[in-house]
Amino acid sequence: MSESPKIHRELQEAIIKGKRDAVEPLIRQALSEGLNPEEIMNHILIPAMDVVGEQFSRNEIFLPEMMIAARAMNIGLDILRPMLIAKGVSSRGKVIIGTVKGDIHDVGKNIVSMVLQGAGYEVMDLGIDVPPEKFVEAINQYQPKFVLMSALITLTMSMMEETIKVLKKAGVREKVKVGVGGAPLTQSFADRIGADFYGKDARAAVIKCNEYR
Repeated sequence: MSESPKIHRELQEAIIKGKRDAVEPLIRQALSEGLNPEEIMNHILIPAMDVVGEQFSRNEIFLPEMMIAARAMNIGLDILRPMLIAKGVSSRGKVIIGTVKGDIHDVGKNIVSMVLQGAGYEVMDLGIDVPPEKFVEAINQYQPKFVLMSALITLTMSMMEETIKVLKKAGVREKVKVGVGGAPLTQSFADRIGADFYGKDARAAVIKCNEYR
């Protein structure tokens, strides 16, 4: 990779520290110095978010800092995405994400969505209070690799199981890997309802998606 170590270091630091105002000029500079969009994405931005995820896992940073870093990353993605599409560079895969019916919490879901985008995935966010049928429609429309469901209150956890049943009835369950997450969830719950995996936080969700690619 024909990179400038200085611009590489500065851009990674801008992402990790969430310095949003610095991201765009640094990416423009990197492009002017001969780095192509794919190099910037794969060798600078994604590794930067890996560092953020590791820091979060070790409790060195917390949700607000992680979200700030993810927003900085999204600024970079907004600049690079049209260039990557024009070059025909494929994403790591399409992901549908949503908070299940009856639950209106979206902070955790939004963080997972941003971190997945930072990791190179194409994310379709269905929002909150998403009925099972809407997940089915999105699978048919977008043909994703993954369907991720979030729930933050115990009362709505059962809707994850219901959604999986509806996916089976609609004949789309085998087309996707289903991941679940949220504060009250456990691995044993995910196993019981027939999900493919459980992610305890945003970094875990990315690691699981990478494993199932």
